[in-house]
Amino acid sequence: MPNQPKTPARQMRIGDEWYDFDLAAKAQDTERAAVIRAFIDWYIQRPGAELPERPNASYWRKAQADD
Repeated sequence: MPNQPKTPARQMRIGDEWYDFDLAAKAQDTERAAVIRAFIDWYIQRPGAELPERPNASYWRKAQADD
């Protein structure tokens, strides 16, 4: 059975930072969408919401240098 998300997809435009964000999310062993949802919950002050943890920048800077 194909993936059946509970919410519809949304579009937004992001520059090349998206690639760094993808690497940063992978450094935390999570998905980009989970990080974005956590940030949104924190931003709109949902009770109990906390900022997502940020990984050490050296992880994706090294990955960039390897390309």
